[in-house]
Amino acid sequence: MYQKTVKRILDVVLSGLAILTLSPLFAVIAIWIKLDSKGPVLFRQTRIGIHKTQFEILKFRTMQQDAPSNVPTHMFADSHHWITRAGRFLRKSSLDELPQLLQIFTGKMSIVGPRPALWNQYDLIAERDKYGANDVRPGLTGWAQVNGRDALSVEEKARYDGEYAAHVTFGMDVTCIWKSVSTVVTRKGFSEGRRGDGQENQK
Repeated sequence: MYQKTVKRILDVVLSGLAILTLSPLFAVIAIWIKLDSKGPVLFRQTRIGIHKTQFEILKFRTMQQDAPSNVPTHMFADSHHWITRAGRFLRKSSLDELPQLLQIFTGKMSIVGPRPALWNQYDLIAERDKYGANDVRPGLTGWAQVNGRDALSVEEKARYDGEYAAHVTFGMDVTCIWKSVSTVVTRKGFSEGRRGDGQENQK
């Protein structure tokens, strides 16, 4: 009942309220990005959604317009060269993820769920298959995010995602959201460099 109905209702209501409340912040960030560097305000990237369907995730752009797309940051000659001044703050504060509230409202994502993998993160997708984690809606935050975030290996991340997939409850969602606030504030597990899964934060 919760996973199929109540969770979706909460996603729509909470994301809708957040979009209305944070719309002035959206505008300020958009202006800052445009003033800071050339290129669009939003960055789009193909990710894996529920049942391994593909969708374009939205983020505030944090890297130069000509930075390689769909390439892990650790493969760049100098990853910090590509990150804009505005982008450094947005990434550290996780404010670059705010446009995903729109995708939560429309049903492509949920507030809580496994973070959507890149379409070419075949190892992570395969590991998640073992635990049924690809069969739940991806989230803005998730159980793996609050239990290690960037420091986790592919296997560890998939295992945490599987634990969530097996226990999608109101209590689990509240715990994830509460811990996410603490994780963002303390930046626990955040890494601008190489991550445990061999991938890094994208634009």
